[in-house]
Amino acid sequence: MNFPAHRVMALAIASTLAFSAAVQAAAPAKAAPARAENPFLSQEDAFARSARIANVDYVLDFTLTGKETFAGTTTVTFDLKDNASDVTLDLNKATVKSVSVNGKPVQTRYNNAFITIGAVDLAKGRNTVVVAYERVHSTNGEGLHRMVDPADGRVYTYSHFEPAAAQQMFAVFDQPDLKASYTVSVTAPKDWHVVTTTRETGIKDDGANRRWTFKTTKRLSPYNFSLHAGPYQVWEDNSGKYPMRLFARQSVAKQVVPADWFRYTKSGMTFFEGYFGIPYPFEKYDQLVVPDFLYGAMENAGAITFAERSFLGETMTAAQKQRLAEVIMHEMAHQWFGNLVTMKWWNGLWLNESFASFMGVLATAESTEFKDAWQNFYQGGKQAAYIQDQKASTHPIEVPVPSSANAFDNIDAITYSKGGSTLKQLRHLLGEETFRKGVHNYLTKYQWQNATLQDFIGTLGQAAGRDMNGWTKEWLYQAGVNTIAASYTCSNGKIAGFKLTQTAPKDLPTLREQRVQVAAFKVDGDKLTLVKNVPVTYKGASTAVADMNGAACPDLVYPNYQDWGYAKVQMDGRSFATAKSSLSKVDDPLLRAMLWQSLWDGVRDAQLPLNEFIDVALNNAPLEKDYTLLGDTLGKVGGAKRYLDAMNLDNDYTRKTGRALEQMAWNGVAANKGNADFQRRWFGQYIDVASSPEALARLAAVLEGKDKAEGLAINQELRWAIIARLNRYNHAGAAALVDAELARDKSDAGQIAAVAAVAGRPDSAAKTEWLGKIEDQQTKLPFSRLRTAMGSIYPAEQKALNEASADARLARLPALDKAAGPVFMRAYAVTMIPATCTPQSVARLQRAADTMKDLSAFTRRSLLDTLQDDQRCVAIKGAMTAPKG
Repeated sequence: MNFPAHRVMALAIASTLAFSAAVQAAAPAKAAPARAENPFLSQEDAFARSARIANVDYVLDFTLTGKETFAGTTTVTFDLKDNASDVTLDLNKATVKSVSVNGKPVQTRYNNAFITIGAVDLAKGRNTVVVAYERVHSTNGEGLHRMVDPADGRVYTYSHFEPAAAQQMFAVFDQPDLKASYTVSVTAPKDWHVVTTTRETGIKDDGANRRWTFKTTKRLSPYNFSLHAGPYQVWEDNSGKYPMRLFARQSVAKQVVPADWFRYTKSGMTFFEGYFGIPYPFEKYDQLVVPDFLYGAMENAGAITFAERSFLGETMTAAQKQRLAEVIMHEMAHQWFGNLVTMKWWNGLWLNESFASFMGVLATAESTEFKDAWQNFYQGGKQAAYIQDQKASTHPIEVPVPSSANAFDNIDAITYSKGGSTLKQLRHLLGEETFRKGVHNYLTKYQWQNATLQDFIGTLGQAAGRDMNGWTKEWLYQAGVNTIAASYTCSNGKIAGFKLTQTAPKDLPTLREQRVQVAAFKVDGDKLTLVKNVPVTYKGASTAVADMNGAACPDLVYPNYQDWGYAKVQMDGRSFATAKSSLSKVDDPLLRAMLWQSLWDGVRDAQLPLNEFIDVALNNAPLEKDYTLLGDTLGKVGGAKRYLDAMNLDNDYTRKTGRALEQMAWNGVAANKGNADFQRRWFGQYIDVASSPEALARLAAVLEGKDKAEGLAINQELRWAIIARLNRYNHAGAAALVDAELARDKSDAGQIAAVAAVAGRPDSAAKTEWLGKIEDQQTKLPFSRLRTAMGSIYPAEQKALNEASADARLARLPALDKAAGPVFMRAYAVTMIPATCTPQSVARLQRAADTMKDLSAFTRRSLLDTLQDDQRCVAIKGAMTAPKG
């Protein structure tokens, strides 16, 4: 069998270890190879270390003052299989005060990445190492992050350790397959709360501080452990099976609605315990809303963190509440799948995230008011996966991860949404109850252990009574998305022959097995009526669907009805024409969403002219009455406007179209005065497309309270969105609005919004200033500000300003890639590589792609993706039938 390279290596390591164990009594242990002297841990070194070390326990003592540094003592006890060679203990950029081994002070080597403990100081069997140190708090969202609230000067800290940043807070064997227990003590200011995996066993006053002690945790991988401390506002709810708490900064407490959080949390807990058939693995459920967070949320065992930017708002829209519910469910699923059972190495991270993505949507659909959660998933995450899977940088779901430096190289829509979609269709293929049984058996068998993909797939295969090797190879080890299409003939008004065809890109030729539904429809007056629906398990290039024969010759065929499968749909010519003309006749919102998507795919593939899509949108978007689908449709309209902006056209067509889009959005605001959610969605669209002097003047009047759309509430978030838009187009007086708004909104969110407004101005001096700050590796600015500036500095329509620094930015990319760390480059590479939708821009990117072969994996991938996106924009411009010049 053809195993991927990393599997061959793992098997080789396992074989070597087994042989070593067999001869251990007969020969002295050989010294393990010295670990590479760099800040990251290779898979080879990690597996070599975990082959020697077991039964790890940490006793952690921290002193937190709120100042820029903190102090800690790590006492780590572990079993050592042999003392033939050194052992390394990860600790990132700390000042080491002392190290003792088995009760004796020792001299060690420390390279700012790990401490090397000499073999001479170690014993075969049980060892105890004590490390006392100090370290600067991080400000980039990893490690033990520190933030000073500009609103009131209070200091907040929280930890984030995934993928391998626990070493930024304490000395640790920072790899997932060395699970351990954690016993924690913390000295912190008296007005602070301290939160970790377990609840406190004691809190004692200690002068101006308090001393917190905590119950020992169950066995966790380092990245699943966490510690958070600060003067957080806390809410409690003990009405459920497990005690729940919610934490947020004091200055944003009014923007938190605890009742929503606790309601969704209790619903999710009931659902997951029932679905998995296994009690929640931890004793309490804490959730913290934290600032400057790098991602959406993190599943720390029993103490989950959420990004403030996504989950604050006294009056959240229905869309924001659904997002909250889905993320709560996603992170809760991880408590079983990820925390209870954990991957062995980072190549298994996709399974954690894919499973949580799938289960998060399933739990939302079945345990909350958001019954259309799967439609929302189709419109959002799944489309992102389709887009990613058609890029030059696409990759298999399961990929080798040679080092912890590469752990997040492939954390993207493939990892989350394609993986989640794959599990969704696997559930249809195996049957819902068989799938659930397999998951239960897997969690039961491997609880508190590390497991591999083969463990998971093998357990599912046992439950289903089938060999899963072929499915695994097709879906998990091969990249790309297939296209399915219906091919049929009609005779005397009836289908006379019907087959489902499957194709694949030439460079990714894998054809796959999956189960879908093929549906046929007829236009019946003002309705599109379903006349036939057939479930089909297909494989190979062509699958006959005999059950479709004899049905009425359809006006539209959709070969992935109700979205069971993961495949791009290519509609036949008649069906495509029906989709364009009959969107308003489709009652089913999910089918309507799929037809909208087919039209948008036509634009992206340069087959449907962009101007024709805009015409369809102008005619149909105002008729949309499904809230979830309206958001998706308006998102596509916004995407169409951004393509027009990027093309840098200046003619009557673009001006007329821009005004039509503005008018459609404002009409939507006025037409929905009694429906706050719909009205907010349309007003957001108005901000997104406003660019004419008249529309910008209206936004300015709304901001001043002079133009009031009946029923529309303008909150602080919308005020900043308006100000950013006015600055982006240099509307009269826009610059002064930023300072005036900062005077009334002193929050951290306000300061970040001000950065977006200033960086987005069409002003060369502002661009130069912010570009210098972004690329200054010694800057003291919080990383949250830099990320915001990166995403705002070069809007699509500011082509000339983008071009002014484009050559120099691209030339500096290799040096910056080497100087900056992965956290910085994951933001920079996806926003700052220049692309301006011209053949010249494409040629520039192609030259860079041809010469910059030594970039880090993620940056190289981003460069290739940017090139492909720029090529796509040029192709879409070429396919337009409206005037292009």
